[in-house]
Amino acid sequence: MTIFKRPSLKFGSKRKKEIPEGLWTKCPGCGELIHHLTLEENFRVCLHCSHHFTLTARERIESLIDKDSFSETDAKLAPVDLLNFKAVVAYKETLENYQKKTGVLDAVITGHAFLGGHPIGLAVMDFQFIAASMGAVVGEKITRIVEASTQAKKPVIIISASGGARMHEGAQSLMQMAKTSGALARHSEAHLPYISILTHPTTGGVTASFATLGDIILAEPKSMIGFAGPRVVRETTHQNLPPGFQTAEFLFDHGLIDEIVPRSRMRETLITILGHLFEKK
Repeated sequence: MTIFKRPSLKFGSKRKKEIPEGLWTKCPGCGELIHHLTLEENFRVCLHCSHHFTLTARERIESLIDKDSFSETDAKLAPVDLLNFKAVVAYKETLENYQKKTGVLDAVITGHAFLGGHPIGLAVMDFQFIAASMGAVVGEKITRIVEASTQAKKPVIIISASGGARMHEGAQSLMQMAKTSGALARHSEAHLPYISILTHPTTGGVTASFATLGDIILAEPKSMIGFAGPRVVRETTHQNLPPGFQTAEFLFDHGLIDEIVPRSRMRETLITILGHLFEKK
């Protein structure tokens, strides 16, 4: 007969609650666990496999521009449900949910800033807002910052990440392809540079319009870039796709992209490019 009985360990659930959530992130590229401080210090890039995690628009702006130089434009411009679009969740409700979740009114932030002392017009898409789909407000904000930059005679930098056109807005969404492209055409006619930066993923109508119209096109490593997805292309063409199809590396090899730039070198690369473009003679 046992004299002493081993006490049951009842602190297991309590200990779990004491461990703060969000301290560690599992890399989808290699499966390694990365402490959130290490990830933030490395521009949210995995130290083991160089996987580039998604950044919000504000995080990208902070990582690139000169400190305290960003002046946001059209901050209160918000989308409306003109078509009264209803799916599983009504478009109006979807907008409200994402606005509350992300803290932004739509999928792009625009403004004026300085980069390495050079004045620029800047537009940064935020994939966390309905996959950075392009609706009327996204197209309007990008068009406005391009037109303002043309008038101010300064370069434009657009950082793209998008699932394509926003189906909730129908033809109004598709119209933004022509509108943004027209604004960039006038910017080009004024002999002003446009630098396009493609991040993961950049697809659909965004790829088919302003994202691939840059005088200089840069991309982050391993980004998926294309119009339709690989599965759609495969089923439509009935062809086996080449290795690496629709990756930044594949497009670089075939001449669509000028350079693949890791996130840690993006700021210095842009400063170098702007320095060459505006070098005093």
